[in-house]
Amino acid sequence: MFERIGDLPLHVLVIHLTVVLLPVAALTAIVFALVPRWRRLLRWPALVLGVGSLVMAFVAKESGEAFVAAVPTLAKAVELHEQRGNLLFWYCLIFAVVAVAAFLLLRERGPAGEARTSRPLELLTQAAVVVIAVLVIWQTVRTGDAGARAVWEGQLPAK
Repeated sequence: MFERIGDLPLHVLVIHLTVVLLPVAALTAIVFALVPRWRRLLRWPALVLGVGSLVMAFVAKESGEAFVAAVPTLAKAVELHEQRGNLLFWYCLIFAVVAVAAFLLLRERGPAGEARTSRPLELLTQAAVVVIAVLVIWQTVRTGDAGARAVWEGQLPAK
C-alpha cells in the first residue's frame, strides 16, 4: 500500500509535500496561538494543518519503511534518517493533539479585549503550541538532512 504510485516510490513523492507541510503547519499554529486577533482567521487552518501533519508524517514513515523493504541495501545508509523520522512522527502526534487542544481552548478575545479562556490555561496552551511547533520544524529539518545525506553524500562533485 505504501510502496509506489505508478512506477515511482511513494516515499520520494510524499517527502516533498511533508517537508513543506510540516513547517507551514507549525508556523500557522504559532501565529494562531500568539496573535489573538488572527485566531478567527487561522482557527480552522491551524487545526487542519496540525492533524494533516500527523497524517503526512505517518505516510512518510510508512512509505519510507516500504521503500527500504523493497530495496534492503538502503537500510544501513538510511538508518539515521529512519531514526529521526520515527521521532518526527511522535512529535507530529503530540503536535496534532496540541493543535486540537489549541483549537478548543484558544478563542478570539471578547469585545472588551478579555480572554475567553482563563489566562493561565491560555498561556500554557500557547507555550505548548510554540514548543512543539518549534520541535516539529527542527526535527523536520534534521530528518530531511539525514535523508538527503544518505542519498547524495559521495555522489556530488567536491566543491
